[in-house]
Amino acid sequence: MIIYIIAGEASGDLLGAHLMRALKQQPTQPIVFHGIGGEKMTEEGLTSLFPYYELSMMGFIEILPYIFNLAARVNSTVDDILTKRPDAVITIDSPGFCFRVVNKLRKENLKAKFVHYVAPTVWAYKPKRAEKCARLFDHLLALLPFEPPYFEKAGLACTWVGHPVVAETSVGNGAVFREKYQITEYTTLFCLLPGSRKGEVERHMPIFAKAISLLATQTPDLAIAVAVPKNVMPFIAPYFQGCPFRAVVTASEEDKKNAVAACNLALVKSGTVALEVAMAGAPMLVAYRVNPVSAWCFRRMSLIKYANLINILQEKEIIPELLQELCTPLLIANAGAHLLAYPGQQRLQKEQAEAALKQLLPANAERPSHIAARTILTLLAGDKAA
Repeated sequence: MIIYIIAGEASGDLLGAHLMRALKQQPTQPIVFHGIGGEKMTEEGLTSLFPYYELSMMGFIEILPYIFNLAARVNSTVDDILTKRPDAVITIDSPGFCFRVVNKLRKENLKAKFVHYVAPTVWAYKPKRAEKCARLFDHLLALLPFEPPYFEKAGLACTWVGHPVVAETSVGNGAVFREKYQITEYTTLFCLLPGSRKGEVERHMPIFAKAISLLATQTPDLAIAVAVPKNVMPFIAPYFQGCPFRAVVTASEEDKKNAVAACNLALVKSGTVALEVAMAGAPMLVAYRVNPVSAWCFRRMSLIKYANLINILQEKEIIPELLQELCTPLLIANAGAHLLAYPGQQRLQKEQAEAALKQLLPANAERPSHIAARTILTLLAGDKAA
């Protein structure tokens, strides 16, 4: 059995690795994987067609400088898939790229099953994307429990599998991190998670670095841990060379988990990583900024009030959101200092986050990747039987 699997960013790489592992564990014929992914999918046996982070972009204005390269990558991916002739094409998130690839493959009449993993947020903006998904895919795997009806209404079979980050990601050991880097329990540890996309890191780091400097003036005994993927490490390290407080900049996944578990406060770019911080019970702020034109477009189309999934699920701002014009060094530093000063708010944030996380777990406690793998193989078995 040949499966072609595409992931275009770090969170998709993690989902893809879990899914590949689960597929290999199923009692079926041997599976050969081809596709696009990162380090975690490579560890599971994938040889990526090209570096996955070339697809890690979002926004309307932000992608314009890369539009010709992305078009070329779409074409090279389609050509590779047509050469490999897989039984299934599984695309993970990254709809801007993945939908274009599948649309071209449909026009080529490729005889394969098409499955998309991570439902587009049609409940947040662009609801008509549900109809587009129904034209492109044979099945959709959703992370959120309320998503299937949006797509089933459009005629697309959709299975809620649960959120793999919540169900399959382990929490780190804070004591190990502090001991490894000689950070005492009395030192306030600030954890910065600025993202995995080169563009967003370059856009945010001048703001985040100034915010940290301001916070350091209000928190005398401060240390900082910065966790980023290897592909953006060169853009991060210069900000912390020669800084007046202890700084640990790491690309290690184990260090990242342990730092989150050890920290007194985390600053997180909006996205999946915020769930990992919530799982560790660490107090956090969410911050994000895009091009003003992109922000205007998002706001015109948005159907929801919040960006952070915890806030969306709880329908109130549990996690402070410092977005766009609120994403400034002073406001971030002040919000961080305020949260550090009020343990009661930290406890409330943790309790509300735990309640939200429970909503993302399947009732039978089965791993999301196993549900996803079984759904895909059942789809393929039905096709062969027919």
